Amino acid sequence: MQRQIVESTSIKSIGYDQEEEVLEVEFQSGGVYQYIGVPRDVYEGLLAARSKGRYFGEFVRLSYPYEKIR
Repeated sequence: MQRQIVESTSIKSIGYDQEEEVLEVEFQSGGVYQYIGVPRDVYEGLLAARSKGRYFGEFVRLSYPYEKIR
């Protein structure tokens, strides 16, 4: 999955598979996680958020099942 670099102290890059509704997040710490069943509007909200870490914590972290892929 292609990810794009974002400006954030906690998140390094974000990718999204619209067909599968999978959000992929690479953290500054090096971990990469895939969040399953994330609607496109949540992904777009994350990209547009002034604080991506805060948005992620409020709308993604505990709201969707995930798996660590790296």
